[in-house]
Amino acid sequence: MAGLGWALIASALSDVFIAVAFMTGNEHWAGWLITFSSSLVLVLVGLLSGSPSASGVAGEDSADPAPPPRETSKEDIEILEALEVFLKREPMHLDPNLTLSRLARRLHLPEKRLSMAVNRATGANVSRYVNSWRVRHACKLIEDGATVTDAMLDSGFNTKSNFNREFLREAGVPPSQWKQGMQPTSNVTRIFDASLGS
Repeated sequence: MAGLGWALIASALSDVFIAVAFMTGNEHWAGWLITFSSSLVLVLVGLLSGSPSASGVAGEDSADPAPPPRETSKEDIEILEALEVFLKREPMHLDPNLTLSRLARRLHLPEKRLSMAVNRATGANVSRYVNSWRVRHACKLIEDGATVTDAMLDSGFNTKSNFNREFLREAGVPPSQWKQGMQPTSNVTRIFDASLGS
C-alpha cells in the first residue's frame, strides 16, 4: 500500500510539473516530463505487481507461513473437530469471499486461536485447510458430471490458477486429468480421509 501511495504522489507531481511547463511557456519540457513520469509510473507498477500482496488472495492468512511445529493440544483437536462439524453443517467454504475473520466469528473464537489450532493440528494454514474442503467438493461435483469450470466456481474458488494449484496439491493430479481418469471407485474418499488424517 505504501508503494501504491508513492506511485500516486509521483503521478500527481508529474502532472503539476507538466502544467507549470505549459504555464511558463516551456511546452518543449512537457514531452520530456510526460516520458519521464510515464516511465517512472510503469516501473513502480511493475515493482508493485511482483509484491506478495498483489496476488489477490482474500486474507485467510494465506500468505502467512505455518508457525514452527508445536505439540498439538487437546484444545487444538477440539477446535479442529468443531470446525469440521461446522463446515459439514454450514458449508461456508463454498463462499469465495470467506475470510478467517468471518470463520472465527462463526466459531466464537479469536482469529489467532483458530489459526494456531489449524496450523498445529493439520500443518497447514487456514486458507489451505479451507481449500482442501473446496477441492473435495469439486471432486464430488466432477464425479457427478460437472465440468471442471463449473466445479471450480461452485466450490468457492475465484481463479482458475488457484483452483488448479490447490487441486493438484490435494488430489495429486490436475482437475482435467482427474475428470479423464476417474475410476468406478471414487477417489474423493481417499482425499477426504488423507486430509483429516484418518
